[in-house]
Amino acid sequence: MTRTSAPVPGTAAARGAAFLRGAAATLCAAVVLGTAGCAAPAAEPADADRPVVLTTFSVIADLVRQVGGDRVEVLSITKPGAEIHGYEPTPSDLVRIHEADLVLDNGLGLERWFGRFVRDLDVPHAVLSEGVVPVDIATGAYSGRPNPHAWMSPVQARLYVDNAERALAGLSPEDADYFAARADAFRGELRKLEERARAGVASNPRAALVTCEGAFSYLARDMGLREHFLWPVNSDAEGTPRQIREQIGFVEDNDVPAVFCESTVNDSAQRRVAAEAGVPLLGPLYVDSVSGPDGPVPTFLDLLNYDLDTILEGLDHAAAIQ
Repeated sequence: MTRTSAPVPGTAAARGAAFLRGAAATLCAAVVLGTAGCAAPAAEPADADRPVVLTTFSVIADLVRQVGGDRVEVLSITKPGAEIHGYEPTPSDLVRIHEADLVLDNGLGLERWFGRFVRDLDVPHAVLSEGVVPVDIATGAYSGRPNPHAWMSPVQARLYVDNAERALAGLSPEDADYFAARADAFRGELRKLEERARAGVASNPRAALVTCEGAFSYLARDMGLREHFLWPVNSDAEGTPRQIREQIGFVEDNDVPAVFCESTVNDSAQRRVAAEAGVPLLGPLYVDSVSGPDGPVPTFLDLLNYDLDTILEGLDHAAAIQ
């Protein structure tokens, strides 16, 4: 990959460099106010030969990368393993936003920290959850707001692929057929995963998905699963005594064979549920982040397949207790 030492005038890199020169001190003061000093953030140079697409977190970054292939450079603001809900952006993040040729986020209230940075942004911006019929959060501080985790259902993920294809074609019209072919292949893989999920759930009439975070509401709705969780979203109060008691009651009353927790949260509350209800804690499940390249879920499809395998194992009592 060829990198340029200086940004070409008029490109995204040039916009980012100008933004950095004119506003780095202000951004730094706003984000790290009160610290003992602040150096201007150094923006990573963009590939001069490909448009830069910036996404908010690693899961949708990989989804977009699968559609964009080698025609775009896809970056993520947050790194693999990061918790997206309460992320605090840095000055260098803001520079990267202004450097991008296209900015994509999940929407549905997931990146609450992100909205204020794109209101006046002179960069194309699209929301990947556009068209999703939301599942509203029923409890907690965000009751009545949409659950943001629509990508966890292969049905809804196809809408993400549609939106990614449309946004990329708008960015690089000459590559529209290339993006369309890759998107069609991706949607085909998601349909296969949906069929496997439906078959697995249909074979177990006791199916209930019990998790830490309510991150599987779209999967549950689309597959006909019952669900129960300790807290609705990770920014809510997590693992309170009342939440634990209610979860234990649900597991015992419904003869739930196993419970789960997600990779980016503390599972101590769910361990207590598992111990007191006498069931195994399986997982972790991956939701808000892919793993590193050597981990179990380096890609978006790996993440969905891994979680489905783990969930179907938990729904089968015989497999869960082996």
